Amino acid sequence: MPGGQAECTRQGDTSTDAVDRLSPATDPLYAPGRQDRRTAGRRTRQTGKVNRTGVRPSPIFLIILAVAVAGGVLVTLNSQSAVDGGTLLLVLGGWGTSLSLHEFSHAIVAYRGGDYAVRNKGYLTLDIRRYTDPVFSIVVPLLLLAVGGIPLPGGAVWIDHRALRSRKVESLVSLVGPLSNLVLGVALIWADRELVTNGFLAAGLMYLAMLQILAFFINILPIPGLDGWGAIEPWLSYEAKRFGAMVRPWAPLVLFALLIGVAAVNRAVFDFIFQLVDWLGGNHFLAQVGQENFLFWRN
Repeated sequence: MPGGQAECTRQGDTSTDAVDRLSPATDPLYAPGRQDRRTAGRRTRQTGKVNRTGVRPSPIFLIILAVAVAGGVLVTLNSQSAVDGGTLLLVLGGWGTSLSLHEFSHAIVAYRGGDYAVRNKGYLTLDIRRYTDPVFSIVVPLLLLAVGGIPLPGGAVWIDHRALRSRKVESLVSLVGPLSNLVLGVALIWADRELVTNGFLAAGLMYLAMLQILAFFINILPIPGLDGWGAIEPWLSYEAKRFGAMVRPWAPLVLFALLIGVAAVNRAVFDFIFQLVDWLGGNHFLAQVGQENFLFWRN
């Protein structure tokens, strides 16, 4: 999902300003040269490389990843119930993992591009709870994925676009999210083809790869509220930006309603995605088997 419009001031400048206001009368630790060194040190921390304590996988992210791994192990057991339950855990855990990576990609590029406030918001921890509302942004999309098989974009990071260095950086911030889905999808296809020998595990991973390719395709569309629009928005006229802001809240909902509620649209999109999976080296027949195992209660 795209980063939000400028909703915050550029944090990090405030601490430097506070140091600059110190004087010998107000700073008991003041000594000649000490103030300049402290100020420079703080400025260096704001503009230097990402601090190691700022980029770290949270326990929640590791738990979600462990759920996906457990599902992959369960799916290899010689039982249909294990295959069904394992595929469910594998896909839901894998999708939650990819959602965190998607939003982290937005945040880390924004951080490198000048919006240092994303670190204070916890966006660099891969904690899925940090990416907006945990119910409507995380739980609801996961439920719709489980029920309808459509990977709705879930979380979002709020970026201060005023802090970004250029329009190119703004576009890149939006593009890296969908690109992370594409890269993960291609990686899953490769691993599935080269490393996996169990048929049911191969089917589950191929379906998860297909969902990543579908997420890339949906998010890259130039529709207000999606990352594709965020990539071109910095280059648009004021009138186009204003139109995008007006339709942003409901335009994606119309798209997803068409995907879920109109059979012809659903079939056309999935046929295209299955062809794309094959073109990338995957096997859409395996993906279909994985989809059937994932949606086992509908069969």
